[in-house]
Amino acid sequence: MPTTNAPLWPRLAAAIYDLFPLIALWMLGAGLVLLAFRGRVDLAHPPFAYQAVLRATLLLLSALYFVLSWSRGGQTIGMRAWRLRVVDAGGGALAWPRALLRFVLALVSLSALGLGFLWCLADRERRGWHDLGARSRMVRLDR
Repeated sequence: MPTTNAPLWPRLAAAIYDLFPLIALWMLGAGLVLLAFRGRVDLAHPPFAYQAVLRATLLLLSALYFVLSWSRGGQTIGMRAWRLRVVDAGGGALAWPRALLRFVLALVSLSALGLGFLWCLADRERRGWHDLGARSRMVRLDR
């Protein structure tokens, strides 16, 4: 299946699409955390333990969504819509440890005001910081 390195705009479009299943997962996770706290949380002044558990749960669900998608076919739901796939340097599927590394580095890329994602505009092979660090690349599948 012929491929080309994916430009930034379809990556951003896929990220917007991926917000929808992520929001559903986050709502489910938040509901489970609230259930674990038996609904006894003052949402105006939530306790630190509730905040910590909620944030950890949402991060874990996000990691699971991306790592499982990238290591089991190379595509999230948004990436399928835009014919994008994450592959390793040889063009094969990412192993889950490398997919997890890519997720962690993508958080760093995002935390740096998105500069890690914008880096694909400067890189000759259109790789972001997370692609460089995880030795992966995002390709656009030809029709």
